Amino acid sequence: MTHVTSPAPQRAVIIGAGIAGLACAVRLRAAGYAVTLLERHAQVGGKIRTIPSDAGPIDAGPTVLTMRHVFDDLFAQLGTRLEDHVTLIKQNELARHFWPDGSQLSLYADEDSNVGALRAFGGNEAATDFLKFTKRTRQLFTAFDAPMMQAPEPRLLALTQHVLRQPHLIPAMAPFSTLKFLLKRSFRDPRLRQLFGRYATYVGGSPTHAPAILSLIWQAEANGVWVVQGGMHKLTQALLHLLDNHGVDTVTNAHVEEIEIRNGRATGIELRDGTRLPCDVLVHAGDPRALATGAFGSDTRKVASQTTRAKRSFSARVLSFAAKAQGPDLAHHNVFFAADAQSEFRDLMAGRVPETPSFYICALDRGQGTAPPALERFEIITNAPATADAPPEDLSSWLHQITQQMAAHGVSFSPTPDTTTITTPQAFGQMFPASLGALYGQTPHGLTAALKRPTARTAIPNLYLAGGGTHPGAGVPMATLSARHAVEAILHDQTSASTSGQMATRGGMSTA
Repeated sequence: MTHVTSPAPQRAVIIGAGIAGLACAVRLRAAGYAVTLLERHAQVGGKIRTIPSDAGPIDAGPTVLTMRHVFDDLFAQLGTRLEDHVTLIKQNELARHFWPDGSQLSLYADEDSNVGALRAFGGNEAATDFLKFTKRTRQLFTAFDAPMMQAPEPRLLALTQHVLRQPHLIPAMAPFSTLKFLLKRSFRDPRLRQLFGRYATYVGGSPTHAPAILSLIWQAEANGVWVVQGGMHKLTQALLHLLDNHGVDTVTNAHVEEIEIRNGRATGIELRDGTRLPCDVLVHAGDPRALATGAFGSDTRKVASQTTRAKRSFSARVLSFAAKAQGPDLAHHNVFFAADAQSEFRDLMAGRVPETPSFYICALDRGQGTAPPALERFEIITNAPATADAPPEDLSSWLHQITQQMAAHGVSFSPTPDTTTITTPQAFGQMFPASLGALYGQTPHGLTAALKRPTARTAIPNLYLAGGGTHPGAGVPMATLSARHAVEAILHDQTSASTSGQMATRGGMSTA
């Protein structure tokens, strides 16, 4: 009896177990690859990270989950459902906003609720301006989803042709305007300009320099915001558990020393301890600047070379702590605006830590349909320049400033948080080498900034990119989408190579 031996599965190695690396592992395993996922830290998750506290693990990274369909699709790749692994709670109240003059505004998932809130906040003018702005951003989000976010390699020519076929998009895009200028034309109430200008910071930019088209970020939230019960880290833990159940080998504390390039192709990696892992496909799911700067060997310097020249995005200071809150009622997502809307961005653009920044408070245990515990978990984020090499600063003065600003809004915490749980841009730079502390990769400033990001394919065969530093950009949903682009490129290239090989073989036989 003749036994037919099945061919060994293709071997894939992924460097970096942030959300993009985890998503790549899911998709490659679903495609039949033998997958090894490498993470230099002790835990997976990348920027989705936590610090311990008496109230349990506290998120110290991203907190906003939008575009749920991206994650539904990801879990479906391995024949399961997202809701079987994590509990997502859709937020009726998207965010609560506070100004120093005592005014407040909540935005909602329901447009009628928004109109009512805007009318109470700023009268009929505010509601009318908001509806016009929402119509514009909805039009942009719908128009550019397929040719930009869903496209693996968007090109300026193709986008230009797309716009020319729909000329009504041109005034909506305001192609020669900054976001700040667009908002000045869109809203008569300066508080609303300040609110929607803050969306530029979601991708590490300033409204004074970011292109007007970034106004479409509002639609990502308007289409739905979810809270991951327990914290955002529950999502990455669920993915790790799913991968374990499907035979993916996840290795933590794994420092990749070099990417091996032989005959011009990526063939494996070498770890710091000398271990060599050969592979048929290699995905780098970290900041692509690490490749361009030679962090994995001189042979990869030609990959994503634009990242060594492009300016970096902003970073952040993150304070995570457990306490009892006093003052105004908080939602899950809260933004407290500074009195001077422009000073923060002047400081950031000059490379300075803002003197009086706006700040975001995530009340991690709220927005879940139950009363929060007595000891709650909080995360406070302020914008900061990406200054990975700057000398350590006295964080006590910054914390004092933030505490004073919170007190002006009537917010206080007991116990008062201290500096031990602050994560600075310098710390992010150490955690994510070659990032220079930037949290969002390249700067989003300039009309064509989105087209200058590296894409999944590289100049080195078998080496692919994923992560927030690659197309389609920063943010948990975008980084997850980058994994889809990377794996689709891999499968397309492997199929093309196989087809070419079969055709060459047939050609040789017929010639004989």
